[in-house]
Amino acid sequence: MTTRTVTCEPQNFRRVLSSMCTEPHPLARQAASRFLATNPGDPTTYRTVSKLESEVVERLGEVTGQSDVEGYIASGGTEANIQAVRAARDFHDVNDPNVVVPEHAHFSFHKAADVLDVELRTVPLTERLVADVDAVAAATDRDTVLVAGVAGSTEYGRVDPIPKLADLAAAVDAFTHVDAAWGGFYLPFTEYDWNFADAAVDTLTIDPHKLGQAAVPAGGFLTQSRKIMDTLAVETPYLESTSQATLTGTRSGAGVASAVAVLRELWPDGYREQFETSMSDAEWLADALSNRGFDVVEPTLPLVAASVSERLFERLRKRGWRLSRTANGELRIVCMPHVTRELLESFVETIDELR
Repeated sequence: MTTRTVTCEPQNFRRVLSSMCTEPHPLARQAASRFLATNPGDPTTYRTVSKLESEVVERLGEVTGQSDVEGYIASGGTEANIQAVRAARDFHDVNDPNVVVPEHAHFSFHKAADVLDVELRTVPLTERLVADVDAVAAATDRDTVLVAGVAGSTEYGRVDPIPKLADLAAAVDAFTHVDAAWGGFYLPFTEYDWNFADAAVDTLTIDPHKLGQAAVPAGGFLTQSRKIMDTLAVETPYLESTSQATLTGTRSGAGVASAVAVLRELWPDGYREQFETSMSDAEWLADALSNRGFDVVEPTLPLVAASVSERLFERLRKRGWRLSRTANGELRIVCMPHVTRELLESFVETIDELR
């Protein structure tokens, strides 16, 4: 029998400036490789990885301001956001459920609305690129089951006024959901009000495989309520465990183990140091682009958006820089842990050469 190996190599991160994923921490890689064949979707059979999942949920609770939380490690922010909508729809007894989200909400909410057959009401942002509270209030009614806010938007890194959104949700007896998939690992080191300790948040998304530096897939769905997890649960008659609250069945033990390993290593001091470095780099890049005459959106988290011409954008991509645009057409740079000052200096040098 001839053994064949895969000879191709994965793409490196040397010129990736647009991704919200990054190189996994070395300890995350090691842990993931040891748990490749385990399935936390059947926790009674795979007891070791089940214990690790309980640990990572508890640790994510510490990150998000409440150690006593329920939840699980999901495939990513999309699954967690869908689960938030699903829980809200099933928990509330209304005929025509609707979900209210700000304009910069992740596209996973559109998927959720389609799959779950709920009305999605999208409201505008303020000039500061955060949810317009008055517009959210006008969009809610007795059939609203969920009001969602974003803590670290994917285009500009903005944080919505979560306590005010939670008050609006409570006024119509709806759930409050916070999508902190990207920003959740840096926000503890800011002055923003965004988590369970800051507002009456029912569900929250936070992804260890983004700024947490865990291996993919390792998203996170959290709630303070056992009732919400029970709402999501279905019977699993052929498994050793009797019920399952997750959206997918079989899940990656690799993601769970990697998240535990990196949280043990980096929370909180390692993440604080990385945030300070990345924020400094984002501010440096914003100043560098502004000094060259580009219109720059002031970064509030380590994400920089700037207006550049289509010609320059395409020439940069042809040089191998992996870039993306916002919905308004700005160049969008995400200062992830692999995006070093040296890399940004090289990027700016390329801009100077191509202008």
